[in-house]
Amino acid sequence: MKDYFILILVLFSLGCSTDIGEVNAITDNEIFKQEEAKFVSILYSDSANVKVRITADKMIRHLTKTNPRDEFPEGIFVEFLGTNGQAISWLEADRATRYDKKNEVVAQGNAKFYNKKKETLTSTELIWDEDKSILRTNKFVQITQPMRGDTSYGYGFEANEEFTLFTIKNKASSILNAQSLKKKIDKGE
Repeated sequence: MKDYFILILVLFSLGCSTDIGEVNAITDNEIFKQEEAKFVSILYSDSANVKVRITADKMIRHLTKTNPRDEFPEGIFVEFLGTNGQAISWLEADRATRYDKKNEVVAQGNAKFYNKKKETLTSTELIWDEDKSILRTNKFVQITQPMRGDTSYGYGFEANEEFTLFTIKNKASSILNAQSLKKKIDKGE
């Protein structure tokens, strides 16, 4: 019995490989390039303080070396948290992609960013730059501020994660003015 065990051990050790080419050939297989998870919750923290909470019904993680990313094809909900751990602003969209190498989340389709004062930005796309702690877009935006009784329109937007400071790059006074502005931007004027 002892000889049989030693024979199996020898055969097993001969079958193992540390050749990086062989390992890469196995792990480059399509099966190993993607993971899928349902009902995910992701927490971002800094110095043991949770700053951001992301929830989604479905996440697909692409493990490619050139473009690693997480896709949220069924929507995303992001909560930006204050020092007390309470949500101070929110981002939601129909779908999103987080690009690992850029540290960016691109939220698309009915993207909405809002805060406790019920100030709301809507657009077809919002980009959350994790490193700079800002949200931005070059797309059309509409911002409603109920406490001021104001609605703003324009193209291009940048705000802090708390949505307390923001700028509209090409502001329009009305939806009609915004359509006229879009035509000028499209023509390069």
